[in-house]
Amino acid sequence: MLDEIVRTFLSLFVIMGPFASVPVFVSIAGRSKEGKIAVATKAVVIAAAVLFTFLFLGRYILMAFMIDFNSLRVGGGVILAILGVELALGFSVSGGRRKYSPAVVLIGTPLLTGPGVIVTTMIFVSEYGYLSTAIGAIAALLLSWLILLLSTRMIGLIGESGVEIVSTVTGIMLVAVAVNFIMEGIAGML
Repeated sequence: MLDEIVRTFLSLFVIMGPFASVPVFVSIAGRSKEGKIAVATKAVVIAAAVLFTFLFLGRYILMAFMIDFNSLRVGGGVILAILGVELALGFSVSGGRRKYSPAVVLIGTPLLTGPGVIVTTMIFVSEYGYLSTAIGAIAALLLSWLILLLSTRMIGLIGESGVEIVSTVTGIMLVAVAVNFIMEGIAGML
C-alpha cells in the first residue's frame, strides 16, 4: 500500500505542477502573510473539491457518458502530454483564451487540478482503490499549498529562471507519465 500511496502522491504532485502556479500566485497574493495564506488556502480548497469529486464520483460520470476506461486512459494521456509539452516549452496551446475570475480559481483549477489530475485520479482509483489514492492526493495538495506559501522565498532563492527550470523538468516528467497512460490504455483495448 505504501508503494501505491507514494506513486499516487508523486504522479499527482508532478501533474499539479505547483511551480507553474508560482508566478500567478505571487501576482495575486499580495505581500501580507495573511493574504498569501488566504489565497493559497482558497486555491487548494478549490483544487481539492474538484479532485475529490472525481475521486469518488468519476466512475459514475464515465458511466453516464458511456466512456470506456481505456479510452479515458488514452485521452487523458494525450491531454497530459499536451500539458507536459506546454510546461516544458513554456507556451500555451489554448492561446490564453480562458478567462477566470477571480484569479484564485485559476490556480485551483485548471492549474493545480486540471484535466490531467482528474484523469490520473480516476485511473489510480481503479488501480489502487480509494484509500491509497486519497492519501496520495491529500499529500500532493498539502505540498502544493506549502509551495504556494513559500513561493516568494523560493523565487528569491532560485530566481525566476530557477522556477522555469523546475517547471521544464516537471513538464518532461509529465510527458513520461502521459506516455505510460497511453500505452496502458492501448494495451487494455487490444
